[in-house]
Amino acid sequence: MKRKLRKLETTIIFVIKSVLYFMLFWTFYGMYARSNWQLLNLSRTSAVTIATYVVVSYMFANIYGRYDIGKRKSRPIVHSLFLASIFTDIITLLMLSIMNTNATNNKSFEIEQPLLLIPILVIQYIIIWIFAYGGNKLYFIIYDPEKCVIITSSQRSLNEVIRGVKKYKLQYKINVIADYRDKNLKKYITENETIFIYDVPIKERTEIIEFCYQNMKNVYFNPDMHDVVEKNSHHILLDDVSMYGNYSKGLTLEQRAVKRIEDIIISVIALIITSPILLVAAISIKIEDRGSIIFKQNRATRNGKIFSIYKLRTMKEDVNNYSVIEDDDRVTKVGRVLRKYRIDEIPQFFNVLKGDMSVVGPRPEMLANIFNYTDILPAFEYRLRVKAGITGHAQIAGKYNTSPKDKLMLDLMYIEEYSMWLDIKLLFQTLIVLLKRDSTEAFKDDEELVFCEYSEDEAIKSDVIDEELALEDKKEKEKMDGGK
Repeated sequence: MKRKLRKLETTIIFVIKSVLYFMLFWTFYGMYARSNWQLLNLSRTSAVTIATYVVVSYMFANIYGRYDIGKRKSRPIVHSLFLASIFTDIITLLMLSIMNTNATNNKSFEIEQPLLLIPILVIQYIIIWIFAYGGNKLYFIIYDPEKCVIITSSQRSLNEVIRGVKKYKLQYKINVIADYRDKNLKKYITENETIFIYDVPIKERTEIIEFCYQNMKNVYFNPDMHDVVEKNSHHILLDDVSMYGNYSKGLTLEQRAVKRIEDIIISVIALIITSPILLVAAISIKIEDRGSIIFKQNRATRNGKIFSIYKLRTMKEDVNNYSVIEDDDRVTKVGRVLRKYRIDEIPQFFNVLKGDMSVVGPRPEMLANIFNYTDILPAFEYRLRVKAGITGHAQIAGKYNTSPKDKLMLDLMYIEEYSMWLDIKLLFQTLIVLLKRDSTEAFKDDEELVFCEYSEDEAIKSDVIDEELALEDKKEKEKMDGGK
């Protein structure tokens, strides 16, 4: 039965997805049609409203992500689809209100029944929740976890990658953990379905990927500097010679001018909207310990220029300043709340207005971290080709404790792929950060706070990891057996 269903995977997912999107559309359209008769007839209003909903829904699906069950966890799918629904409903309602501004309906512009959006969004959230959790449950009934191999170079790098893979237990079952120098590597690859390659030297990584491709295995690998360059290169022909060309010139004068205008407009709007939150936060900080409200620290921006970054103070005064660790006693009670919801970063919009920062760009690191990271990762200085930003790829996809190399790759991808559309996309995606439970996950107190070079002869303690995985599988099996 499972085998037959797997053959119809594309059709089944398409049908489920079509039903989901139609239900979301009809929840909005049908409820507003009850008081707008023209929506139920062939009219210009109905055509424009439907077209607006479809186009805007498609646009926000590209920003937040689609209904990709089997690939993402249910919670992120719910967050993505619900945020997309909120913006789609609001923009479509504005268009409906514009279309209704005429001699027959409203002589002057007014929002059509704005309170009706509340029950609509509640119903849409329930629909999305059912389809996300139900869809993933159905998917993993049909599909067993993929048998996978993790290939890496050291215990430290193994700890990094396994942390991510273990969060997707329904998708991947770790069968083998291997050093890239293992003589039995090809045997492990042929016996499994999916291969994860992390922090393996370029030459050996290329050989492993080619072998995986030859044996039709799914393969995932972490990007390196040359991967970023290659990804953003263009295919060109020199007579009949095929080549890839990359033009690393940074942002053009026109792009910088547009970005600066965008920064000023967004910062002014953001400060006006968040001013009540800033006021409450400032009063709370002052009440707790009577200390200063604003925290200033030197950071680096474009071309290595040093500036003072502004933040709401979240730590006790007169303490050593280094990256936050788990259960850090330097963080105040008010500070924990401010950091959790990123409220402490709002004053950075003043840095943007001054021209020190941009709204979107690489995170401005502490000067000590820049020196430490650049010493080990020379490519880290390339982040300084553009202004530092409040939000960006690394801030959205990463956490406080994401490794410097992974942050670097995300930042370099942003710099190389820069466009105004990418900035808009990242601005909207920033809202997801507020919904992620682990976005402010700090370093553990036994973790290194600087990037360390991996030793070539550092052994991978796969037996310890294997014992942990076996114990987890046993607990999971006992849990399932107990529920039968």
